[in-house]
Amino acid sequence: MAGTNNKIAGGGFHHVSMRVKDLEKSIKFYCDGLGFVEKVSWGEAPNRTVLLDTGDGNYFEISQGDPNAEQQPGIFQHIALRTEDCEKATEAARKAGAEITVEPKEIELQSVPQPLKIKISFFKGPDGEVVEFFEDDIT
Repeated sequence: MAGTNNKIAGGGFHHVSMRVKDLEKSIKFYCDGLGFVEKVSWGEAPNRTVLLDTGDGNYFEISQGDPNAEQQPGIFQHIALRTEDCEKATEAARKAGAEITVEPKEIELQSVPQPLKIKISFFKGPDGEVVEFFEDDIT
């Protein structure tokens, strides 16, 4: 369900993404402890990612942290904004002066319980923050 933002054809947060030290421990904490529901997951250890529904159609994306990576676990990686039209949203960001770091592209995640077709793009905001536009069929 998309919002009412006409510039990006939808609106609202789709997900916030974070790397974690122990993926299974984090899944247990957020699902058993806070009531989130595992919606889809993809990849295999050590590169597994899980999208947890927070209860209102917004998601928390957690990925297994790589101990050798520059970015440490527990640091938020990016925010994702929901859109019905990734190209339109990307053009709006470009016109507003954003640096587009990943042009719109379609991806089929080999996720569980079934493959998920998405379209995404990434850009940097005014202070270098990483923002993703996320278009899919599950929201």
